[in-house]
Amino acid sequence: MSNFQDAFDRLDQYVTRRMETTGTPGMALALFNRERCVRVSTYGVSELETPTPVKPDTLFEIGSITKSFVAVAVVQAAERGLLDLHAPVTDYLPWFQVQSKFPAITIHHLLTHSAGIVGIIDRSPDTRGAVWALRETEAAWLPGAHFYYSDAGYQVLGLVLEEALGRPFTEIIRVNIFDPLEMASSEPALTHAMRPRMAKGYRSLYDDRPYHSSHPLTPAPWIETNAGDCCLASTAEDMTKYGRLLLNRGRGPNGVLLSEASYGLLIRQPLTTDYGFSYSYGLEVHQRENFAHIGHGGGMPGYEAFILMDVDNGVGVTLLSTQPSIGVRDLAWTVMDLWRKAHLDESLDSIDLSLADPTDVENAADFAGAYHSHHKTLTLSVEDKQLVLHYQGAQIVLEKRGTDCFYVNHPDFERFLLKFGRTQTVDDSPGDVVEAFYGADWYVNDSYTGAKEFDYPSEWNAYPGHYRAHIPWQTNFRVILRKGALRLVWPTGDEESLTPIGKDRFRIGDETSPERLRFGQLVNGQALCVNYSGSDYYRFFTP
Repeated sequence: MSNFQDAFDRLDQYVTRRMETTGTPGMALALFNRERCVRVSTYGVSELETPTPVKPDTLFEIGSITKSFVAVAVVQAAERGLLDLHAPVTDYLPWFQVQSKFPAITIHHLLTHSAGIVGIIDRSPDTRGAVWALRETEAAWLPGAHFYYSDAGYQVLGLVLEEALGRPFTEIIRVNIFDPLEMASSEPALTHAMRPRMAKGYRSLYDDRPYHSSHPLTPAPWIETNAGDCCLASTAEDMTKYGRLLLNRGRGPNGVLLSEASYGLLIRQPLTTDYGFSYSYGLEVHQRENFAHIGHGGGMPGYEAFILMDVDNGVGVTLLSTQPSIGVRDLAWTVMDLWRKAHLDESLDSIDLSLADPTDVENAADFAGAYHSHHKTLTLSVEDKQLVLHYQGAQIVLEKRGTDCFYVNHPDFERFLLKFGRTQTVDDSPGDVVEAFYGADWYVNDSYTGAKEFDYPSEWNAYPGHYRAHIPWQTNFRVILRKGALRLVWPTGDEESLTPIGKDRFRIGDETSPERLRFGQLVNGQALCVNYSGSDYYRFFTP
């Protein structure tokens, strides 16, 4: 137990420091094993305006962790003979339709995110309306061939459950999972009535640019939903009851909820992804530290959650947060490392609980120098492993945000990240840095030897701009034209290529992506509307 207390003390200090650094208002964290919930710890406040401390019974939205509950309910129904995992979706939803030249999409394909359909259509407040709108989209590849994460697929599964069992989705989750596991504090849908019990979710005041801890927080939009991709709310302790079901291979406190064969379906059919893990039925499957792990994350406007279980050693972690910028996935792995070592009575000293300094850039010298565009020069230098931008008499220390990518804390650089491009190498090792990008702006240094003029269709000049919709998930994005190519830029700073596939139509991302962009409503040389995979966005007045 002394090792446990040492782990708890280190954990509390680490989480507190991390919350202060990221500006996270509130969090609940629970540690559990196969037998019991060992500890629930709460941090911060559930409401900044009061402020009210987070308590063990405070509810949080768990977002896409909902998908694992849906998967459990589906395999339960299959075990009872109420549905066939390999039957076409249309056997249960005859009106379900996706434009496709491939064989039918099955329940199995939806469970594994391998149906080849879009991520989400978020234009209808009712799940049926969103699923109906899938008929305006097209499958990108043979079902089962690739992994592409799809909220829409799990929205479909929620409706399939209702048809197969003849009961509302919320009742299915409560009766078949919540009640047997004694998850009395959890809710199977997000409704106004439960809102007083919830921790209040927050987001940055600015939803159209990369997040920075200096940005003020504002309450996130409230959403009512009963959709199978994201509609559950729970407490940290209740989530340990669910985690123990998975650690105990389908056995709950009141008996077996899943047979051994059904439990195997949840974790033994992993599909390879590009994200460092495999995916089975509603669960990520990881192999780390030579141990098998399962888990899932969830993000909602103003919330972020993660549940992670080491199935070899029988320990688990769940984190619930009211700010989707703390990085609960990375935090969960750190907590898991600490908790596992405490559980195995091993030394905790090898675990790195330091917080990375985003201004500490090991390869800062790679980026130093002058970069020129037609109208501006960017000059960067290195000072004590920091990368410094010299701009209008100011010296701005850049903050690392990924590989060759930085945040510039200055009003003239607030809407995009500053990114750098390198030369190609034969062995895929990092080449020399020769160019820099800030949104549509392109800069090159003296080592750049590539083309500097690019041809592109003149009609593309109508497309760049800022587009918005009254959609809480993807509120806005920008389209830019750079080096003769169109790109879609998300507020996070992430960029995706746009490849033309027809008049005014583009594929978003690589050749396996099902996402499409279609421009329309041309007025005075500008597109006023763009359809993103079934949802309409409109040109906005802000740049």
